[in-house]
Amino acid sequence: MQIDRWITDLEFSERHPFYTRANAGEVLPDPASPLGATTVWTQGVMQGWRDSYFSVGTCEPDEVRADEVIGFFGGYLYINAALSRLFGVRGPGLTVEMIDLTYFGDHPDVPAYVPEPWHESPANSERIGAWMGHVLTGDLSVLLDDQAEADAVRADRPALDRLEDHELIERARAMLPLVRRLFERHLTVTAGASIGPGILTAVAEAIGDPTLALKLITSVGDVDSALPSHAMWALSRLDPTSTEFASGFDDFLDRYGSRGPNEWDLISDVWETKPRLALDLIEVMRKQRDDGDPSLRAAAGAAEREAITEQITAALAGDPETLGQFQAGLASAHAYLAGRERAKTNIIKVIHEVRMAFRELAARHDYPVGEFHMLLDDELDAFVNAPDDFRGRLGQRESEYRQLFALEPPFIIHGALPSVSTWPTRGSARVATSTAGSVLTGIPGCPGVVTGTARVILDASDPLALEPGDILVAPHTDPAWTPLFVPAAGVVVDVGAQVSHAIIVSRELGIPCVVSVTGATQSIPDGATITVDGNAGTVTVH
Repeated sequence: MQIDRWITDLEFSERHPFYTRANAGEVLPDPASPLGATTVWTQGVMQGWRDSYFSVGTCEPDEVRADEVIGFFGGYLYINAALSRLFGVRGPGLTVEMIDLTYFGDHPDVPAYVPEPWHESPANSERIGAWMGHVLTGDLSVLLDDQAEADAVRADRPALDRLEDHELIERARAMLPLVRRLFERHLTVTAGASIGPGILTAVAEAIGDPTLALKLITSVGDVDSALPSHAMWALSRLDPTSTEFASGFDDFLDRYGSRGPNEWDLISDVWETKPRLALDLIEVMRKQRDDGDPSLRAAAGAAEREAITEQITAALAGDPETLGQFQAGLASAHAYLAGRERAKTNIIKVIHEVRMAFRELAARHDYPVGEFHMLLDDELDAFVNAPDDFRGRLGQRESEYRQLFALEPPFIIHGALPSVSTWPTRGSARVATSTAGSVLTGIPGCPGVVTGTARVILDASDPLALEPGDILVAPHTDPAWTPLFVPAAGVVVDVGAQVSHAIIVSRELGIPCVVSVTGATQSIPDGATITVDGNAGTVTVH
């Protein structure tokens, strides 16, 4: 593609010049639509992201602009890893190496950290320390208030077809301050989700069995992003032609219709806008026998977790200080890992209301969804005044936008931004096919070891090839993928980190999981027999 930058791209930060697609590829796997990028992202998410750095204590307002916390380059989302490292520098007991491990594992292209005098800040370290103390209380009751507010936004949705054009735009824009506030909460909780597990890891290593740390945070319950899978399972046990199924599916869409593939972008279809996406996932579950009920695996994981908790509590009985740290870390880990998914769910509900308002506006002016979402936020008012004036312009813009999908965005950008025109074509870098005996490494996700048939699924909207007992090999995961965890015996993901969605949900459902297995979907042959070791973070090809 012969362009240097896309219309929504942000300026590259010279002050914090280290960006990564790690974790970002799980949130926005595809180039962001112009409308989604300039409304939800730059006016909501990006502002809330910056706010979180202040609420945690990482930065001062003069140290980071909103357009530095993330990057849009070639249309693709990037996370500013330099700012994440700053959290490692200033956080008491943290290091840059810890932050890098969380994001990158042992990725070879991670640049060395170069300290600067202003990085150290005793005042910020003190603020982060106070925040950490709050994290260890495990109090996230505020998320229930956020949940009630997000639910009310959905419940109060007016009849959109009765609103005037300008009222639809006003409704969409009215959501953006709430998106900002909820995202600040989401990122703050996400940061907190690493504190408890870190304590548990230290305790598990001290007593001689590091694998116990993962088992202590398995099947914790109350994970919102796992709830649709349980609801789909119940529907899969019903006759699809029955009135009970029809009624139950309507209720499912009312509760969970905001979820779906690439749900952070307004352009994407989700379960409410395209129910077939959910119906296909239910159909995959229907192949599973009744003993595949995800609640059974979750119960088994919970029982093991409780037994290990009792074992460690007894072992630490003579060391009240360490026991107290263990108990605080355990409570915090459970609260914050579940809280991360609740905070995300709350935001997605609100973003969906923006989506539905714009869908109505596009439909009434006979615009295809893809073409309409080529608008920029500052073009919306002009669009309302003369919608036909945009047809040729948006059609051309969509053609250029689709070309971005053919590009392979760099995983790491450091020092300077390479021109988009130099990016390679997706798939042009050849990845060697794994042969018998190959062992791929990643980040341990959910404990357990399982052997089965690898089923490489590249699109959550086309899941029908997966059979019960297969091992799902996916490029990334979001809640649209989660129902595929139910029939799967194990999960392998190209990307992800220690608090990624795939890990949290696989633990909740009790499925061995390894993430950050770079190139897994390209190197593991579909149909190969593989072993997933969720304790060691390895995938062996047989």
